[in-house]
Amino acid sequence: MPAEHVAVLGLGNMGSAIARRLASQAFPLVLYNRTLERARSLAEELGAESAATPAEAASRADVLITMVSDDAALRELCTADDGVLGGARPNSVTVQTSTVLPETARGLGESFAERGLDFLDAPVSGSVTSAQSGELALIVGGDADALRRATPVLEAMSRRIFAVGPVGSGAAVKLAVNHIIFGINVAVSEALVLAEAAGVERGKAYDVFAGGAAGAPFVQYKRSAFMEPGALPPAFSMNLAEKDMVLIGELARDTGTPMAQAEVNLASLRQAAAALGGDHDFSELAVYLRSKQSNNQ
Repeated sequence: MPAEHVAVLGLGNMGSAIARRLASQAFPLVLYNRTLERARSLAEELGAESAATPAEAASRADVLITMVSDDAALRELCTADDGVLGGARPNSVTVQTSTVLPETARGLGESFAERGLDFLDAPVSGSVTSAQSGELALIVGGDADALRRATPVLEAMSRRIFAVGPVGSGAAVKLAVNHIIFGINVAVSEALVLAEAAGVERGKAYDVFAGGAAGAPFVQYKRSAFMEPGALPPAFSMNLAEKDMVLIGELARDTGTPMAQAEVNLASLRQAAAALGGDHDFSELAVYLRSKQSNNQ
C-alpha cells in the first residue's frame, strides 16, 4: 500500500473523480468539501476519512490535492483561519489543481513558503473520465524537490506530468491550453452544424472529424456530448468555461497579448449560455447554433 496519506479538498465532479482514482490505487485518503455531507458520503463509499475543515484535512496528509472552482475559493481554502495553511504538516506538499490566474498561484506559493511549506501549481488537463482512469495531464509549476516528493501521488492521477517552471507557470500554460480547447469547441460546434445543414448525417460527419487531421483528443472524448446533447450529465458547464475564458482575457491584457479568437470564443459561449442556461455542457454550443439556424430559415 502506498505510504503517502493524501487529502483531497474540493469534491465537485473532478475532485470526486480524482478521489476515486486515488482510492483505487490504495492511497489512504482524507476528504474535505465545503458541503460536509458530500465529503462524508464519498468517504463512506471509498473507505476513506472525512474532515470538518481544510486545516483538519491538511493535518492528516503528506500530499494535499486541492480542486475548487475559482481563485477566490482557492484562496479561502488555503488562507482562512481554518484553512490549509493552519494545519499543514511540515514536509507536506500542497498541490493546487484548479484553473486560476498565475498571480493567484504565485501569491499562494509565497504564503506557503513563508511558513516553510511546499506548494505546487499543477492544474489538470483532461476530462472527468480521464481523472477516473488516471489519464490526466498535469501542468506543474514549482520546486523540483517538492514535485519529486509528490510524484507517486501525481503519477497515480495522470498519464503525463509536464514540469514547466516556477509556481505560476502551470496556471499560465493551463490557460493557454484551455484557449485551444475552447477554440476547438467552437470550431467543432460550427462545423458539425454546417455539415448537418448540408445534408450530412451527424455521426458520419463526426467520424471524419475524429478520424482525420482535426481529431484531437478533445474531439475523441467529447463525441457522445456532441452526438446526443443532454444525454449525459454536463462534464464542463458553460458557466465554468466562461470563468476560464474571463481568466484568459485577464492574462492576455496583463501580458499585452492580442487574442482576437479568445474574444470570439467568449462572445459565442455567452450567447449560448444566455439562451440555454449556464449549467449546460459547453459542447451544447452546437445546440444553440442549430436553434439560431432554424430561426434564420
